[in-house]
Amino acid sequence: MKILLGDITKAEADAIVNAASPDLTPQPGICASIFGAADSQRLSAYCRQLGGCRIGHAVVTPSFGLPARYIIHVAGAGWYGGLRRERLLMEQCYLSALRKGLMIGCRSIALPLIFSGDCHMPRAESIRIAGQAIAGFGELHPELQLSLVLYRRGIYEMAQRILNPVP
Repeated sequence: MKILLGDITKAEADAIVNAASPDLTPQPGICASIFGAADSQRLSAYCRQLGGCRIGHAVVTPSFGLPARYIIHVAGAGWYGGLRRERLLMEQCYLSALRKGLMIGCRSIALPLIFSGDCHMPRAESIRIAGQAIAGFGELHPELQLSLVLYRRGIYEMAQRILNPVP
């Protein structure tokens, strides 16, 4: 797994992952960025046809103009202080997205830090879960090129400290 600083909408991968709402409508954050960079009318129309996505599961759409071929939308829930199995659900979100990418024949998948920050899981914990889920999946599927793409330098540096600690 690579940790990259950048804009996931510009990632040259077979698929990028979107932190989606269950109704697949644009939401603030990564989701809004992805919809904004793609042909949002066509992407929204396709998402409406899908009829939504259950929490913890993933659905796929074409990328509608992004460098990636596909967008894998994964629906997550909010953070309730860790009292409602949010950590397990977060891991399931990453694994669902990765499995979906494998099922559609992806060789490279770029993932953001999903459902972290404001009103969601604390970032440090999100980074740990993302790193473990992505790296673990990568060990089982070494043919895949997996990247965690982070859009802010501070979050990128935090991820480097947490996932690549200096011995």
